[in-house]
Amino acid sequence: MQPMPQWQWIDNDDDLAALCRQCRQKDAVALDTEFVRTRTLHAQLGLIQLYDGETLALIDPLEIQDLGPLWQLIADKNVVKVLHSASEDLEIFAYRGGVIPQPLFDTQVAGVLLNLGGAMGYGKLIHHYLGLELDKGEARTDWLKRPLSEKQLTYAAADVYYLLQVYRMMRPAIEEMGRLDWLWQEGERACRGRLKPDDPNKAYLKVKNAWQLKPKQLAVLKALAAWRLGVAEQKDLALSFVVKDAALLNLARRAPRSMAYLANMDCLHEREIQRYGKTLLRVIAAADVDNPPEPIDPLGLDPAFRDALAEGRKVVQAVAEREQVALELLGSKKLVQQYVEWVWRDRFGPEPDLIQGWRGELCAEALSQANLLP
Repeated sequence: MQPMPQWQWIDNDDDLAALCRQCRQKDAVALDTEFVRTRTLHAQLGLIQLYDGETLALIDPLEIQDLGPLWQLIADKNVVKVLHSASEDLEIFAYRGGVIPQPLFDTQVAGVLLNLGGAMGYGKLIHHYLGLELDKGEARTDWLKRPLSEKQLTYAAADVYYLLQVYRMMRPAIEEMGRLDWLWQEGERACRGRLKPDDPNKAYLKVKNAWQLKPKQLAVLKALAAWRLGVAEQKDLALSFVVKDAALLNLARRAPRSMAYLANMDCLHEREIQRYGKTLLRVIAAADVDNPPEPIDPLGLDPAFRDALAEGRKVVQAVAEREQVALELLGSKKLVQQYVEWVWRDRFGPEPDLIQGWRGELCAEALSQANLLP
């Protein structure tokens, strides 16, 4: 195997534009990002790696003024974007560039479709295909620091250099299995909704253990969670660094009406009370408790519903074994629950993922014959 070529450092608009023009003449490019996320709501982008088979590039987003050519490349439907375990990269592309990669070839998903086992890490995938042991010692680098060391940059470049080689090996294999279209569909599914901003009115749904609350408490939580998201976005501060989930839950349960009561609750630090106390009381007082949101997971405690979930899972598992597809990709617990809830609600609303696209081709008929209603 040829040694990895010397990478090219890209830190100005002209060089980036020239590189992206070159890449848009290729059939595929490998991409990766390095970032820092400690206290911020959004990841702080520190480095972008790109390899098109000709130029191995490390792009410095801290120096480049116009990343537009890169975003245009990522959105170019004529160039396959190859990434590994792309979720966090997709978040960065959507937030920083307002784009999603089209089409997306995620090598981690491809490995599952090729029945290589569970979702593989990058190092394990490279070892499987190329027999190489990659040095992951620089994984905890502060990618916002400059200058980056030679070792750090070499580590970053390897993430895309070998990725493109593996793509060239995986693609014909997955085409031979007749699953390439499945992979494109999974890429589209991973990108779905990425360009939509978070809805403040739905922020409460992501609060841990919110399902435990009574209706009026849930109305208070809805108001508190929307407020917290607004503060987090304004300050680019991680949600937990505004107010933690457990504290929001406690506030929603007890709905304090005075600073004295709030201080005695012992769920907020003194600094949080000083900074947000009065605002929290106003938010709680303004909560629309007369019109609470629908209960979260109201079916989850119903024994008949749990039996239906088990039956749905059993049906999907049989399909997975018959078609030799990994169960967790074909029909995870979340996907099965989404489907059973849809059935229990008289098939009201959008069709669930389990009966759409390639999953629908495999599962729809078997699920339609299952007895999932009480």
